[in-house]
Amino acid sequence: MAHARIYQRIKNAMQSGRARTDGWVLEYEPTEPKRPDPLTGWSGSGDTRNQVRLSFPTLDAAKAYADRHGLIAHVVPGPQRTLKLQAYADNFQVGPISL
Repeated sequence: MAHARIYQRIKNAMQSGRARTDGWVLEYEPTEPKRPDPLTGWSGSGDTRNQVRLSFPTLDAAKAYADRHGLIAHVVPGPQRTLKLQAYADNFQVGPISL
């Protein structure tokens, strides 16, 4: 039975918005270690499943796909988003003055 990992996409460092971060991705776990190619020195393996990356709109859809295809899938929790609410004027507040 193949193993898979389901995770939520994180925000790209090159973008300011959160586009496409609400989707879920299913990736297969590698079945064999990568080894260096003797001619080029690049690392690779004969496992072609690591090239497959499936996108899903919800976590339930990703889990249903894994169950339908007999995959053992574990969900990797995504980063917690914290929203810091503050007014623009808070940037210019002066702390307590000690004399």
